[in-house]
Amino acid sequence: MRNNIVFKKYPYLLTREQASHFLGLDPKSFDKYVRSNDSLDRFMVGRQERYTMKSLIDFIESQFI
Repeated sequence: MRNNIVFKKYPYLLTREQASHFLGLDPKSFDKYVRSNDSLDRFMVGRQERYTMKSLIDFIESQFI
């Protein structure tokens, strides 16, 4: 139930700022440690990168678990 509340707080495709907030990181730390990794799935909307919560969770789990 708690996860549903978190997921409803964000749109399906997250911006860099939203993705860093979702993970509890400063945007600069997100850029350095997460965004710079090629194994993170991302979508391009025009020139802007977008991320799904599932891709962020899968990436963190694959790196740290």
